[in-house]
Amino acid sequence: MANSLANGIEKLGSVNGDASASPISVSFPLPRAPQTNIHLQLHNNGPNILLFLTTSTPESSSATPLGSLVYAMPNRTNPSDPFSTPLFTPPGTLDFTTRLAKLLARKLKKPVYVGNSMSFASAGMGGTVEEEMEGFKRVVEVIVGLVEKKEDEKA
Repeated sequence: MANSLANGIEKLGSVNGDASASPISVSFPLPRAPQTNIHLQLHNNGPNILLFLTTSTPESSSATPLGSLVYAMPNRTNPSDPFSTPLFTPPGTLDFTTRLAKLLARKLKKPVYVGNSMSFASAGMGGTVEEEMEGFKRVVEVIVGLVEKKEDEKA
């Protein structure tokens, strides 16, 4: 049961008004690689956020390897520099995951757990820095939008 949302985002879950709400699952294409989808599952538990990210392509038949898991929390003495610690650190996804966790902790002003197994290798130019940054920006836009929408519904 998928509902269509604006900007090519497909909502796969539902949203409740309380902290024990079911997770929000959405899927949207990479900006420069429409054949590659980013899938995210967002758990807004009220005081914290739990987020899982992965990518898929139509031709991928194997399971995606487990990626990094990072915890980040706002820094009350220096809000522009959130604290973070890696909890699971396979190579390849740790830098992206850490940057994302810190940015979300700063923007959302709450602790976040980010699990990431996204791969940009199948993107249009093979996963260049530009493609990764565009994907990063798109992920942040979607997550912040979903969290703000849920908080607006509660108010």
